[in-house]
Parts: sequence; structure tokens; C-alpha cells
Amino acid sequence: MYKFYETSFKSQPPTMREKFQNISFSFVLLLCILAGIGVVMLYSAANGSWSPWALNQLMRFGLGFAVMMVLAFIDVRIFMRYAYLFYFVSLVLLIIVEVEGHIGMGAQRWINLGFMKLQPSELMKIALVLALARYFHSSSLQSIETTKGLITPALMVLFPAFLVMTQPDLGTALMLIFSAGAIFFAVGVQMWKFGVLLLGALILMPIAWNFLHEYQQNRVLTFLDPERDPLGAGYHIIQSKIALGSGGVFGKGFLKGTQSHLNFLPEKHTDFIFTMLSEEFGMIGAIFVVIINVLIIAYCFAFALRSTSYFGKLAAIGLATNFFLYVMINISMVLGLIPVVGIPLPLISYGGTVILSVMAGFGIILSVNVNRNVNIGKD
Repeated sequence: MYKFYETSFKSQPPTMREKFQNISFSFVLLLCILAGIGVVMLYSAANGSWSPWALNQLMRFGLGFAVMMVLAFIDVRIFMRYAYLFYFVSLVLLIIVEVEGHIGMGAQRWINLGFMKLQPSELMKIALVLALARYFHSSSLQSIETTKGLITPALMVLFPAFLVMTQPDLGTALMLIFSAGAIFFAVGVQMWKFGVLLLGALILMPIAWNFLHEYQQNRVLTFLDPERDPLGAGYHIIQSKIALGSGGVFGKGFLKGTQSHLNFLPEKHTDFIFTMLSEEFGMIGAIFVVIINVLIIAYCFAFALRSTSYFGKLAAIGLATNFFLYVMINISMVLGLIPVVGIPLPLISYGGTVILSVMAGFGIILSVNVNRNVNIGKD
């Protein structure tokens, strides 16, 4: 893919009034609609009650919305200036998780702060994108075309991905790698290098299989044959497919999903919330949610293309890809198209750190759009 060259027009950031005018309120509205759907589904998941999920989700989205708007009005050059520092802090937090992280559901992924549990891997999804965007913004096209010039950014990706994988959290580690891959593609890394990496991954796959945890191996085997353990590892995906199919075209109606409300569907408020939505609102409701997500992703990439700064383009592309991976992996998972992984559906699934990190990402993307004509020189 071609390299984006800067054609910036302004050396000074826009005024506060200009920033407000540059905010895409149609994009913000789409986010609010998606979050509203999430609150409605969590209300249904609790059998028509605001507790324990719906009200908390609404408050967390409110906090995330405030974070997004604050970040949207920050000069995009600030994000570039502190990109490496943010990356380093996130990396240190990942190392702290390895040493004394909080263990939940068999995984060591959180730092217990008392008032909340922080998941550093969510911060790294943003930090890695910003660090890579700054690196390539300051690099020449000639260095990017050489293998030597890609060693540093490759290590920037592989080190945190390895730390996340050891938690263990293979899904998030792959998201880090694929988001970085989108940035590598955008800056013009030759396709043959991607081909070599893919070939190497295929060759090493039998060896890597032996390093997977037993539950990870079971997820892959269950994906290939869900009926091998219908009451164990295959239970989630079997019940998900039953619920999806029972919803039909128009669904069973709000609060009337039998698979979810009779507790046959596990994790209905988190990973499998799209299944519950499909059961209650049918294929029409599922398609509507997909369309909303597609529009959000399209807006993000449009903002990237409109930006006149190389850093802004790459940051928006990386963060948009991160959101796309959330949506694609979660929906593919509940449909049985890929193995089950612990990836939520953003703004709809119940969660704390994920909502804040996703909304922060959208805030940076909005900042890229608000400051789209600001000149960012090489540092």
C-alpha cells in the first residue's frame, strides 16, 4: 500500500470553536446508539432488572464518553509526543501483571487497584498503535523498505504480545499483532514480507500447538468438532447456535429469549451477548447491530484518510483496526466460524476496562479528525 505523504496546511491547532465544529456528531450518535443497545440487552440479561449489569454499564459508558470527549479536544501532537512514554508505562504494567497480577477465571490479566481491576493489555492496544504511528512518522520510506528498518517496530510488537500470551490471553495477543500488521501494511511494507511471516507461522504451527494450554487446545478441537464434548468444551458454541437459530428472522421478542432466560446460554452478558440479541430480535436485529458497527468503522477510516498528518493517519488506522477485530472476532466466535476466545463485543458486552479503552481509542480518532489540518513535523 502506498505511503501517505503529509500535505498539512496549518502550523497551529484549531481554536476551541473550530474543534467543536469539527466534531462528527453523527459518529458520536452511532456510538451512543450502540451503547444504548448494550444497556437494553444487559437489562434483558438480568431478566428485566437494572442490576447488576445495565446500570453499571450505563455509568461506565458515561465515564467513557467523558474520556472520549476530553481526548477529542486534545492537540493530536500531544499524543505523538507522549506515545513512547505511554507504551513504556503500559509495558511495565504488563510486567507487573506477570509478577503479582490478580487472577480471575484461571488467567492472570489484571492489577487490583482496590476500587477497580485494571487490565494493562487493554491499555497496550492503544499504546502500541500510538508508538508505532510515531515510529513510522519519524522514519523514512527507504528505512521501511529494508528488513533492518523493521526490526525495532517488530520487537515493539512481539514483546508485549508475548507478555499477554503468557497471562494467558491468546486472543488479545493476536489482536495486538493484527492491529500492528494493519499499520505495517499502511506504511508500505512489501507483501512478500507478509507472505514470509505467514509461511513461517504455518511451518511453526505444529510446534506452537505443544505450547498451548490444554484449554486452548480444547477450544481449537471443539471448533473443529463441537459434538466431541457437548456438555463440556462444546457446550458454549452448541447453545449459541441453538439460540441463534431459534431467533429466526424477527426474533422471539424482548425478554422472551428462552435459551438465555432459562440459563442455557452461558456468558450471556459478556462474550455471548450477540447471541442473546439475535434470539430476541432475530436476524433483523443482528444485521442492524452489524450495520451500526460497519458505519462506525467506515467513519474511523474516513477520518484517517482526511487527516493531513502521517501520524494521525496511522493512529486512526490502527485504532480502527483494533475495533474491527473486536467486532469481527466476537461475532465470528458466536457463529462458530472461529474457536471460542474471550473477546467481548465492544459497547454491548458488559465490561469496565474494555469500555474505557475503546472509548479512549475513539477519542484519539476524533482528535485526529478535529486536528486533521494541523502540521506535525518530524521529530
